[in-house]
Amino acid sequence: MKTTDLPTATAPAKVLETALYAEDLGAATDFYQGLLGLEAFQTVPGRHVFFRIGDAVLLVFNPDATSEPSRNARIPVPAHGARGSGHVCFAMPRPQIADMRARLIAAGVAVDAEFDWPNGAHSLYVRDPAGNSVEFAEPWLWE
Repeated sequence: MKTTDLPTATAPAKVLETALYAEDLGAATDFYQGLLGLEAFQTVPGRHVFFRIGDAVLLVFNPDATSEPSRNARIPVPAHGARGSGHVCFAMPRPQIADMRARLIAAGVAVDAEFDWPNGAHSLYVRDPAGNSVEFAEPWLWE
């Protein structure tokens, strides 16, 4: 079937949540809450920890736990999981990126890359304890 033959629907307006995977949820909490300052608001030991980012949520799941089907018939979330490094990008103004860079370096986190894109927007890349690529970029990067 061609997409032109499908019923019309409105495209999504924004990302509500995004997920990364980490086997060591304690190290993920230390990084995202302790170091980056995100609020951890829901934790299921050994399965997941969720962090608030404005009106969105960063979900960090243990892939071993979420690759199993849900045993809760009331919340039948499909099994999911990923192996290898994922990516997340946080929007921050350039001065806040510089402050975060100093904090990360002081904590012993290595900078993977830092540069200005052709449009002039600045990005800083580091790795979380699970090896996920974490980017901090000026919010107008995609304008």
